[in-house]
Amino acid sequence: MLASPVSVFSTCPESRAAGPAAYARLVAEVSRWSEEVGCEGMLIYTENGLVDPWLTAQLAVLATDRLEPLIAVQPVYMHPYTVAKLVATFAYLHGRRTQLNLVAGGFTNDLRALGHELEHDARYARLLDYGQIVMGLVAGAPPITRTTGSYRVRELRLQPAVPAELQPRLMLSGSSEAGIATARALGATAVRYPRPAEEEEPLAAATDIRQGIRLGIIVRDDAGEAWRVAHERFPDDRGGQITHRLAMSASDSRWHRQLSRLALDTEARERPYWLRPFQNYSTFCPYLVGDQETVAGELAAYLRRGVDTVILDIPQSREDLELSMSVIDAAAGAVT
Repeated sequence: MLASPVSVFSTCPESRAAGPAAYARLVAEVSRWSEEVGCEGMLIYTENGLVDPWLTAQLAVLATDRLEPLIAVQPVYMHPYTVAKLVATFAYLHGRRTQLNLVAGGFTNDLRALGHELEHDARYARLLDYGQIVMGLVAGAPPITRTTGSYRVRELRLQPAVPAELQPRLMLSGSSEAGIATARALGATAVRYPRPAEEEEPLAAATDIRQGIRLGIIVRDDAGEAWRVAHERFPDDRGGQITHRLAMSASDSRWHRQLSRLALDTEARERPYWLRPFQNYSTFCPYLVGDQETVAGELAAYLRRGVDTVILDIPQSREDLELSMSVIDAAAGAVT
């Protein structure tokens, strides 16, 4: 099993990828790949059109020995006490830590359908209240009473208790000032979709918090082979490009708007940083494509700017994950 000083997470396939029985097998398979190559955990999405991430996490836990689900949590879907209770239940039943990716926004149509239309910064204010209650409960704090803010609770406590070593790590979007401030207040990792490495700077006023990036990697010994695989996996798709534009118009994600603008600037230049899959609505993150030395160099530039967490896109094979881990390990070795 490969290891890296960088915290690396894979991403679970979406439930749209397969029928019910096939999907359960696919989750178990990708979970095992992720654990075998040395990933710390696996991100599991949440949105109106996907199956429940907590039940999906149960499949991942049952298929592995150590892999930690990184579960997307949207306050609209459940009370913070419910999240804390689920964290405690996974710890109690499986002796496994669950990590939490706190989500402030999403597709506006999804949020509107649920009757939630808060403005951007107000959602982060709610997320701060939410995260504080969750973490206070799992940390075994004295009974919590709140009479102001987004959640009113009185003498609230959690049982069973969560052992210190199984208490969750938090992640959330670090693409806005409100997101960075919320991450700092919660002790969370601020995660963003990166720009090309030479254009990246440390998060503004965020050198005191953990930083993460989300991207895909396609790497081979030969750059030409890597690009052949990339274009074969993500061919031009006119229908996908139209869907992408429609989806971006229905999303209030600053990440996605920034990537859409960046795609126009980078498309004409062949370099490791590639946004074609994002433009074709095949995925929601940039890719690094090329030979191992080139991609490792690009990754090392991110690490030098303070990044210590990488969330990889949904893997297509165990080989892809293993090559990705190898190049992340090489990048980390070049920095230390």
